[in-house]
Amino acid sequence: MDDQLKDQTIFITGSGGVLGSTYIKRMLAAGATVIGTDLPGHRADALLDAHKDNRQFHFFELDVSSESQIEGIFKQIQSQGLAPNVVLNNAAITGEMLVGEGGVFPDFADTSLEDWERTMRTNLTGAFLIARQMDRDIIGKYPCKLINVASMYALNGPHHQIYEGMPFKSFSAYSATKAGIHGLTLWLAGYWAKHKVTVNTIAPGAVFNGHSDEFQSRVSELIMAGRMAEPDEIADAMLFLCSPQSGYVTGQMINVDGGFSGW
Repeated sequence: MDDQLKDQTIFITGSGGVLGSTYIKRMLAAGATVIGTDLPGHRADALLDAHKDNRQFHFFELDVSSESQIEGIFKQIQSQGLAPNVVLNNAAITGEMLVGEGGVFPDFADTSLEDWERTMRTNLTGAFLIARQMDRDIIGKYPCKLINVASMYALNGPHHQIYEGMPFKSFSAYSATKAGIHGLTLWLAGYWAKHKVTVNTIAPGAVFNGHSDEFQSRVSELIMAGRMAEPDEIADAMLFLCSPQSGYVTGQMINVDGGFSGW
């Protein structure tokens, strides 16, 4: 265990996925107090089981698409003596999540408004609601950080051919929300600057999560590094953004994509 984050209390939404759970493991190892949130279910249960003996880990059920739940979350946390000084907007509906739910990936012309709005509500509106609640309950009381999670598809179009024959595909609402995330970052970075608050976006690339050899081969051809990322490689950059060493970094998108965005 090191002490890179020893004075940080980090609040993270959507913390039960492959990246969220990796962030938590690494943050705890770096000395942080971590407040994980997610929907009830097997991902939340796995987090609680993994960290049940760590007094630096706290968990709250939270649906980021619910305005009423978000309106009370920071007061609930503060009532337990916790004061988050890093907030991480990580919750998102992703293609792999939809596969896990048995979801289908229709052609664009057949995309339902319901699916579009559900993704918007979770990925982008949820990030807005968290930021708005920070403004009400945290901003101005003490210096803090907001980190929004985008994607390599935030500012780059997907290569649709790599998804042919795969059980999941890139979908329009995901790209749109991840582009919007960075727009929110830029707006808030200037708006909160007078309060000594930094706001940044991290844009992970293609992260390996049990993908087939064929998919790995297809996507790796588009990446300078020639391979998909390991979750810990994204966490390395996230820990920097959470740490005091990133104090002069604000309004930025940090691409951790093996060079995908450079080609």
